[in-house]
Amino acid sequence: MWTFSDANLLFMLCSYFSSAASSSLYSTSCQLQGRFHLNGMHKAGDVVVGGLFEIHFFASFPDLSFTSEPQQPTCHGFDVLGFKQAQTMAFAIDEINRNPNLLPNVTLGYSVYDNCLQLGIGFRAALSLTSGQEDQVIIHESCEGTPPVLGIVGDSSSTRSIAISAVLGLYRVPMVSYFATCSCLSNRQMFPSFFRTIPSDAFQVRAIIQILKHFGWTWAGLLISDDDYGLHAARSFQSDLSPADGGCLAYLEVLPWGDDPAALRRIVNVIKKSTARVVIVFAHESHMINLVEEVVRQNVTGLQWIASEAWTSAAVLQTPHLMPYLGGTLGIAIRRGEIPGLRDFLLQIHPDLNHNKSVENNMVLQFWEYTFKCRFAPPPSGWVEAGGAICTGQEDLETVQTEFLDILNLRPEYNVYKAVYALAYALHELLQCEPGRGPFSVNSCGDLQRLEPWQVVYYLEKVNFTTSFGDEVSFDENGDVLPIYDIMNWQWLPDGGIKVQNVGEVKKSALKGEELTLHEDKVYWNSESKEPPRSVCSESCPPGTRRARKKGEPECCFDCILCSEGKISNKTDSTECISCPEDFWSSPQRDLCVPKKTEFLSYHEPLGICLTATSLLGTFICAVVLGIFIYHRKTPIVRANNSELSFQLLLSLKLCFLCSLLFIGRPRLWTCQLRHAAFGISFVLCVSCILVKTMVVLAVFKASKPGGGASLKWFGAVQQRGTVLVLTSVQAAICTAWLVSASPVPHKNTQYHNDKIVYECVVGSTIGFAVLLGYIGLLALLSFLLAFLARNLPDNFNEAKLITFSMLIFCAVWVAFVPAYVSSPGKYADAVEVFAILASSFGLLLALFGPKCYIILLRPERNTKKAIMGRGTGS
Repeated sequence: MWTFSDANLLFMLCSYFSSAASSSLYSTSCQLQGRFHLNGMHKAGDVVVGGLFEIHFFASFPDLSFTSEPQQPTCHGFDVLGFKQAQTMAFAIDEINRNPNLLPNVTLGYSVYDNCLQLGIGFRAALSLTSGQEDQVIIHESCEGTPPVLGIVGDSSSTRSIAISAVLGLYRVPMVSYFATCSCLSNRQMFPSFFRTIPSDAFQVRAIIQILKHFGWTWAGLLISDDDYGLHAARSFQSDLSPADGGCLAYLEVLPWGDDPAALRRIVNVIKKSTARVVIVFAHESHMINLVEEVVRQNVTGLQWIASEAWTSAAVLQTPHLMPYLGGTLGIAIRRGEIPGLRDFLLQIHPDLNHNKSVENNMVLQFWEYTFKCRFAPPPSGWVEAGGAICTGQEDLETVQTEFLDILNLRPEYNVYKAVYALAYALHELLQCEPGRGPFSVNSCGDLQRLEPWQVVYYLEKVNFTTSFGDEVSFDENGDVLPIYDIMNWQWLPDGGIKVQNVGEVKKSALKGEELTLHEDKVYWNSESKEPPRSVCSESCPPGTRRARKKGEPECCFDCILCSEGKISNKTDSTECISCPEDFWSSPQRDLCVPKKTEFLSYHEPLGICLTATSLLGTFICAVVLGIFIYHRKTPIVRANNSELSFQLLLSLKLCFLCSLLFIGRPRLWTCQLRHAAFGISFVLCVSCILVKTMVVLAVFKASKPGGGASLKWFGAVQQRGTVLVLTSVQAAICTAWLVSASPVPHKNTQYHNDKIVYECVVGSTIGFAVLLGYIGLLALLSFLLAFLARNLPDNFNEAKLITFSMLIFCAVWVAFVPAYVSSPGKYADAVEVFAILASSFGLLLALFGPKCYIILLRPERNTKKAIMGRGTGS
């Protein structure tokens, strides 16, 4: 006989079912004042395993208090599946006892009670199991003995499991449920000794969410039962379901207990009005029966139902009358398993007519009456059943069609089987412990003579075995088994038959995490298209748009807004648009960042080609004129007014034409630095030559007057070259200072156009550029003034007039250049500068050398000294 190690704990347990203790807290025994008479099955053994099963649907008990003559509760509504589960436990224990490798020399027994689907009966049955049925318990000082039960297999209900395990957890009595799925039972602080071989509802919720995500159903309704099973599932859906993981809930409704027409009518109206085509029902079979009746009454079709494991296999709903509404249902089902030998064991069950007064035999008699639609005479006491033919007890179970012998669809039974084996393996490992190397204090081990329930809990947490069906069984830190569910599909066959087909599975493994396997080709869809339905609040936003949530509606209801310029979204249902990198811009569809168009004065565009051709033409003309002048260098018109300056002027003009090419093409550091320096020096060289020419003209005519000969000595060839060199050197110094202090650099400008990169040269120092232009302007203005003063000097060929005209053109071009340059964006600023360079260069070339070439080539008779000096006869 076993007692708890603490007398206080034993007394507390005894107090649950004794109205008053017969001795004080420190007495050596406590005595039951009465006992509960519960329906059950029992088998003796060295160690007993307890069990709680729903063998009947209903119970009536007039008095549950202790009396001198306690009354037995009356249970009715036989549940053949609950009885089958209890027999599966008996089979598992029998199989373990026959296994020489598992618990050798230890015989397991069982004590199974019927909870009649009532919390009160199930709670009292659990306490009876854990405290034993002895009339008097003697408290030994050594506290030796085996416990009344090794552990309890059950209960099937989450609500009953919560109540029972909360009490058993205080004493660390292990409880392994085969059907309680509430996620709240994973709370190790509240339920430290609770285990289960069925996955938690939290995993079932995640499994359903994976199905929603797989089919793109982002808009679904949720119906739940008004109990722990449904309410905790609703919490899990609300916390786990998101637009990213599966979608949103269109509505959440609580199904009433019993037949409440008004509430059911309101709920079905909500379903009808909603745009959600997917309805998740996390409730029990009884809830669905009432709900579907109202669905049929209002003729609500076209819905995709998703069933929780509580009603996935409900045969009462799988009728031709309901299939137009429920056909195609996808449901989560407990993992199907195979238990070899179970059918033969079940076939051995027969009523014992000689001991028909025993409670255990009463259960078999009741099963026999239910299966064969007969009755024993007289009927077993305590059972209320309809009459019928007389049972003989010799009927053959194989001649009737019954769920009891269906071993192809073992689901809760498989969980019962695994629960019994988990307790057996835990005890086996406990007994295999080597003294001195144990896991408990001072390396001690547990044994049957001093077995504590918390020791069994310790080994249950370490259990790891594989069933004959190939499923691995182990518990995590919360007492939950490695989860696995089958996915079932309600199929309406062409011949009118109904089949619940396995179409996939969802499981969790230590290595791969959660995995969904779904065979879509096997799924039956209850629609004309035979395709998965669409259930979305808003259609997906294509790439190039972003989702904007509709005000006051769930996140799955949104509008699609086109990304703004410069931003893209390259995924479906993007919540925001991302900006393109600096050198990229959005495509017209806003789904791709494309390189920005580049803009600069290119050699390949018409404007660049025209300017390049004009520059080369001017250079060519300069070369031709220079050739003409060299060829006719000894003629009077070339020799007049210093031919050396004419050659220098032509060379500088050629440089002016060529420097314009530096403004064409993609700006680079060396071209940016060189373009303005070359431009400034070339034009200063050109204007310096013109200025010196003008000064020479004035000096010559001044020397022709009496007493003016001395002025010529200041304008000899050396002085002319020196003047040109000095004036040009000043510009070179300006350019050097500019380049050293704030050099022009290439720049990618995105201010003009967001979708273009304008490559340009920033001047670096505006002052430096202004000084460069100002110096050229100063020399040009000085040349213009001097030439203007010398325009009326007597000469048949007065070059001062040509210089005046050329400087007038030059100044006009560059005065117009400044405002045009400032107001022109990007490449057009370079084009304006090139145009100014070419225009002023052509103006100088044509004005200064055009008349001379005309005389040299077309009027050679005027290319004489007399004609030039005005002493010829020509006009």
